[in-house]
Amino acid sequence: MKKLIVVMPCYNEEEMLPISIKKMSELMKEMIASKLIAENSQVCLVNDGSSDKTWEIISEIATKNKMFAGINLSRNFGHQGALLAGLYGGGDADMYVTIDADLQDNPECIKEMVEKHNQGFEIVYGVRDKRTTDTFFKKWTALCFYKLMSLLGVNIVYNHADFRLMSKRAVATMKQFGEHNLFLRAIVPLVGYKSCNVYYDRVARVAGESKYPLKKMLVFAWNGITSFSIVPLRLVTLIGILTCIFSVVLLLYTFYRYFTGGVMPGWTSLITVITFFSGVILLSLGIIGEYMGRVFTEVKARPLYIIDEKINLE
Repeated sequence: MKKLIVVMPCYNEEEMLPISIKKMSELMKEMIASKLIAENSQVCLVNDGSSDKTWEIISEIATKNKMFAGINLSRNFGHQGALLAGLYGGGDADMYVTIDADLQDNPECIKEMVEKHNQGFEIVYGVRDKRTTDTFFKKWTALCFYKLMSLLGVNIVYNHADFRLMSKRAVATMKQFGEHNLFLRAIVPLVGYKSCNVYYDRVARVAGESKYPLKKMLVFAWNGITSFSIVPLRLVTLIGILTCIFSVVLLLYTFYRYFTGGVMPGWTSLITVITFFSGVILLSLGIIGEYMGRVFTEVKARPLYIIDEKINLE
């Protein structure tokens, strides 16, 4: 039987963790009993710098139950960093599954993922079948995000978050990507290898609060765009060209009005033009600055995560 490690990033999940641990314990026992996975398979709980009792709960269960392991990061490195800490530092296995601790992604799908892996698929994506639990605003913004990423040329699986299975070889290959501006939803498809989708319905959070409010979602989306597409930089060039054309047309119109003796309102038109071009310049500089910031981060090559403590890891 193949060994499975389920990586679960946790950030301030003291309310949800007891529920998640019970559910995952039942699921792992069921898969072991049905000989779907090896007996030494584990659930690796990664504490991403939580300020509540999350690490205390993880420490207690990992100390008592060998089915659970714990990784405590030195500080908050973010969701993507916590995922990589579990994948790269969570022990050796034949396959890895990543799933959030809130279990809104249906953990029962892990059984189907493992079956797909046994059929020869090295990457299995968990894809939401419907968005019935989302508000209209969240549905609309999610649709716009995926459409925008597609238009910008980014290869991303529609309605897929970070619920996926990866083989040992796929994880080892992903280590070759030395990027620090992480956006795993687009990095994993770049790995290649044979892949497929498993569909499920997402459920509402049972306890605790969402760790992805609107502000974080917007930052996450912008990180994904700037990490994988240079189209915004090309748009800056296009805006510059269009602005120059507009300026020439405006200049010719000004000369025409001057030589024909027409009366031109001065202050209003002048302020309008200055405001317009100032906005274009600042927008362009902002986009270029974002990309320069990405380069600055990559050059420093700081660690993606720092592990402070491990419990019950082979």
